[in-house]
Amino acid sequence: MMITISKSLTMEELEAGLDEIRESPADEGVLRLIVRRPRVAEREVLEEGELHPAEGLVGDSWKSRGSSRTADGASHPDMQLNIMNARVIALVAGDQDRWQLAGDQLFIDMDLSAENLPAGTQFSLGSAVIEVSPQPHTGCQKFVSRFGLDAVKFVNSPIGKELHLRGINARVVQPGIIRVGDVARKIAKA
Repeated sequence: MMITISKSLTMEELEAGLDEIRESPADEGVLRLIVRRPRVAEREVLEEGELHPAEGLVGDSWKSRGSSRTADGASHPDMQLNIMNARVIALVAGDQDRWQLAGDQLFIDMDLSAENLPAGTQFSLGSAVIEVSPQPHTGCQKFVSRFGLDAVKFVNSPIGKELHLRGINARVVQPGIIRVGDVARKIAKA
């Protein structure tokens, strides 16, 4: 797949997109893209994927890649899935063929803010159930190289952290099949 080169947006241009991001649906949002990362620096765009409590997105390298956030370097159970708001990545990356460069697996048109989806919130997606984890998801050097320094400053700003503009980490609590176009629905707490 050919990736188009796009100019990085300035902070002013990024901040101009905040109103549209804030209009993201709160309770139901459409899954716009699924990306599997089979190996470092590799991406597979999928129409359908399988989520599993022990594997995360089946075929993704999450489990084998490990984590610097665990004492033994094993994969972090609260970081199985990286989810980003589709409106944020559309703003930051531009063309949808560049979304996969963010490194996230799921791109959903949904309000991922701390207020709307605090840690512990569950939502259904396809036949799976996902739970938001407390692990923060922040921009890194790879994000800077792909989208620019202002993009990282934007997603890691106080408002960026409040709205979880860089995204959220989550884990699979019920296995299932997901497809692009599926609607993510918050599950009412008992």
